[in-house]
Amino acid sequence: MSVTIKEIADICGVSHGTVDRALNNRPGISDKTKEKILKIAAELNYYPDFRARSLAKGTTKTIGLVLFDLYNRSFSQLTNAVETESRSKDYLVNLLLTDKCIHSEKEAIENLISRKVDGIILFPINQGEAFESYLTNLNIPIVTICNKLSDKWSFVGIDDRSAMKDAVTYVAGKGYERVVYICPPLAYRHQSNIYTQLERFEGLLAGMQQCGYTEEPVVITEKDYLRALSRIDLKASKTAILCSCDLYALETMNFLKDRNYRIPEDVGLMGFDNIDVLKYISPKLTTVHYNVEEMGFRAVDALVRQLETQTPSSTPLVEYKIIQGESL
Repeated sequence: MSVTIKEIADICGVSHGTVDRALNNRPGISDKTKEKILKIAAELNYYPDFRARSLAKGTTKTIGLVLFDLYNRSFSQLTNAVETESRSKDYLVNLLLTDKCIHSEKEAIENLISRKVDGIILFPINQGEAFESYLTNLNIPIVTICNKLSDKWSFVGIDDRSAMKDAVTYVAGKGYERVVYICPPLAYRHQSNIYTQLERFEGLLAGMQQCGYTEEPVVITEKDYLRALSRIDLKASKTAILCSCDLYALETMNFLKDRNYRIPEDVGLMGFDNIDVLKYISPKLTTVHYNVEEMGFRAVDALVRQLETQTPSSTPLVEYKIIQGESL
């Protein structure tokens, strides 16, 4: 059993409050006494009892983070940023993954509630009035990230629609006559919250209309999107493949290389996210960049502000830009 503050106080011959001030670096104690207490605490391997502290202060200094998986490298970068920023503000992070299951998402949220987290950063896959009413009744601060619910909730993200519209404009400027769009999540549009992907798809359509494309995009939503891609004659016209995230673009790049397509001579390719592993890829992928770490930082800041004020706050959208690579 670990040593208690009371035991340290008895050993040092001081009060419980004096030990507490020394351990928490608060004023009202001499340097000599503080040094003695810290020395004894270190020798006895003292660790603070966070459960007792949470009962006394009504806070656990923990934040819940709910994502659906970490397969996409951008989610791993996001998680790392949330943990780093939380730690800088003396919060610990409890991460739970839902595997894109709407029922698992609710179970994850309720698990965090039972662990008395102070607030939750949520990448929601549920949606609708019933779900928002459910969240409201939990009576806990929540910040949504990437997938938006409604204006009732603090939201951190980018202008995905404008970003994809600009991506199409960039592709059109390169002279591509046909667009193939790979976005498997669109198959789940009627089952779960895919706000981010829907915004990107709407941006694709708006961009193609603005750029004067008369041919509709070839939209691939199959889970086995590479098999679907294999059924398309990519050399029938000057074709650019746009992917709704870099993960799909990298798999597509390997697919094209295996079939001896030259990139960009035979077919163009563009991703979205600018994940950190792209620096190892050749040819360099053209993509849409936004600072995913900044999204994590802003989500934590928004949640901490809400914890302090009990009021959701608006957060500016994270900026984006086109990264010119060698794949278009």
